[in-house]
Amino acid sequence: MIVNRFFPEIKGNFGFGCMRLPMKDGEVDHDEFSKMADAFINAGFNYFDTAHGYIGGRSETAIRDYVSLRHQRSEFLLTNKLSEPYFNSEEDIVPFFRSQLELCGVEYFDFYLMHAQNANNFKKFKACRAYETAFELKRQGLIRHVGLSFHDSADVLDMILNEYPEVEAVQIQFNYVDYDDPQVQSKLCYDVCVKHGKPCIIMEPVKGGSLANLPEEAASVLKALGGGSCPSYAVRFAASFPNVMMVLSGMSDMSQMEDNLSSMSDFTPIDEKEMNAIKEVVTVLRNRKIIPCTGCRYCVEQNSCPMNIRIPDIFEVRNRYDNFKSWLSLMRYNRELTAEPFGKPSDCIKCGMCEEACPQHLEIRRLLEETDAVMRRGAPQ
Repeated sequence: MIVNRFFPEIKGNFGFGCMRLPMKDGEVDHDEFSKMADAFINAGFNYFDTAHGYIGGRSETAIRDYVSLRHQRSEFLLTNKLSEPYFNSEEDIVPFFRSQLELCGVEYFDFYLMHAQNANNFKKFKACRAYETAFELKRQGLIRHVGLSFHDSADVLDMILNEYPEVEAVQIQFNYVDYDDPQVQSKLCYDVCVKHGKPCIIMEPVKGGSLANLPEEAASVLKALGGGSCPSYAVRFAASFPNVMMVLSGMSDMSQMEDNLSSMSDFTPIDEKEMNAIKEVVTVLRNRKIIPCTGCRYCVEQNSCPMNIRIPDIFEVRNRYDNFKSWLSLMRYNRELTAEPFGKPSDCIKCGMCEEACPQHLEIRRLLEETDAVMRRGAPQ
């Protein structure tokens, strides 16, 4: 296992993202998550990442019940975040922060991030002195390190880091598909972090699972290398950049944990042959028709859709239908995703709240309209 050169308390360069935990009957699966957390810690890793809105509030309490109460505090590091929907004034922040400590069952957070920063919500964070409050909590010993997570253009990140140079780390979306994407700007944001001397925490290295479940034409390119699994190349790609301190993976079952541990416990950077194969995979993916939604659910959970349209699920079904013309996709679309109490894409009132929340900067209103037309054409007459 590599030594983390940015923060010596971190073991390795692989973290457990707790946004997509194993679920059973609508709750976090106790047995599966416990096994996964134990395997992660026993393999020598210690970095867990959560936020108050993850899994409808269940992520923090799962951390408390299945990590904090079962392991010594010295065995794990915990990152949490200050999310925009949960404060409206400077006075709201500390009580909310203390509630997060209680929910997670800890007395301090190792890292505390200003969550999902962009040009719009940064104004609120600044007006409410959120950064200053976090720095004061650090002085009190309740936070070890203050950082931010980011979803906007590189110039906005540069502006924020100029405004708050005390920030110690930046969490960015970074994977081999988004690397030079003009909307996500992974490489450009990475370069801004390098410029400011801020180590990067990587989220979405597998792009919401889409780089784990590649179409056969793309998967065959990686299989021909005779090495690891498709997701292992995605995680290793992100971890191979010198300014990356941590790659997070949101794992939802033990097999995903085992696969990640197999490639990250004895990490080796992507070599030239593997990089050329990855570039070939990118070409294949960009030639396919697909909506690049990662299923993060920010559009429906953080800025709730007033029409209760299940946007990520609808886009997933649309992708499956476009690529495989599956009647099962049409059935799920009509009988589950657009049946009461949920809204149909045609119910969209074009308010734009979903697009403001989308880390991928998708034109959701247009895509919903297109999806409605596509799925109507495919429906049996």
